[in-house]
Amino acid sequence: MAIGHYEIKKAKNGRYHFELKAGNGEIILNSEMYASKASAEHGISSVQTNAPDEAQYELKHSSSNQPYFVLKAKNAQVIGVSETYNSESAARNGIQSVTRNGTSTDIRDLTH
Repeated sequence: MAIGHYEIKKAKNGRYHFELKAGNGEIILNSEMYASKASAEHGISSVQTNAPDEAQYELKHSSSNQPYFVLKAKNAQVIGVSETYNSESAARNGIQSVTRNGTSTDIRDLTH
């Protein structure tokens, strides 16, 4: 089974963010915006550390009541947010995917 990878990107506003993609290329986790690429890389490191620990995930609901989840660092800071899902079971499957793929060391720098 293909393992996921990270993509570091630079936004039009000059800030950096990353996406964790599953082996099939689907985005399974988005980061916040960071002022520097080094900060985004640190965020990836934090996801790699925290992704295997199911206690670090929190299932939430959007304003339109769609489930999604956040991954938190040990200090309770959010380090990644999922897309919204059509059911809580689908969101839980998303958590399982991040748990499996989050430890990937395949980091692709797309900021060039």
